[in-house]
Amino acid sequence: MLHIVATPLGHPQDLSLRALKILTECDVVICESTKETSKLLRAHGVSGKKYEVLDEHSKAEDLIPLLEMIEKQNCALVSDCGTPGFCDPGADLVRLARKKNYPIKIVPGPSSLAALLSVVGAKTSEFLFVGFIPAETEAREKKWKLLVSEKRSFVLMDTPYRLTKILEEIDRNLPKSVCVIVLDVSLETENILVGPASQLLLKLRGLKAEFMIWVQAD
Repeated sequence: MLHIVATPLGHPQDLSLRALKILTECDVVICESTKETSKLLRAHGVSGKKYEVLDEHSKAEDLIPLLEMIEKQNCALVSDCGTPGFCDPGADLVRLARKKNYPIKIVPGPSSLAALLSVVGAKTSEFLFVGFIPAETEAREKKWKLLVSEKRSFVLMDTPYRLTKILEEIDRNLPKSVCVIVLDVSLETENILVGPASQLLLKLRGLKAEFMIWVQAD
């Protein structure tokens, strides 16, 4: 069986009681980083777990032994933070496990997207989730050309070191759009800022932080 377990975005106490029970009792924890996951479990008094790594460097053949474990053992899939299978390598494993009709259980919890939407303060019944814009220059420029003509509000995310870059790109392509940005959600450094990208850059240029951005449609 495969349990898809959401883990805290930052604060370890955001782990649900059900998630803790499953992570404590499961045979194998499939994770992006043993360092991050073992740190979380140690904070809850759990040690001695068996870990298997599934990260951005994993290949298709690496999924085969994981599927064999899921068939025979009680496994939990986690990401470094938030809900696994959402913009992380776990999606491929979930797809293959479902294709083989292995039992899958959802253990819902923290979600970076839900956290962002909760503070937008605008109608969110329809929007575009863009996620990560391609890193390669030509593909990235092509993506921005599409977003400039987008009529819906959309959500962006990226790695912490690209925070300044993505705000500069929003300012260059959509200078009049109002943005809502959430930084380091659930941590002591959590910050929520609203305004055009040019205004946000005055405060955030050079900063590295986990983030998601809501770009409001005109």
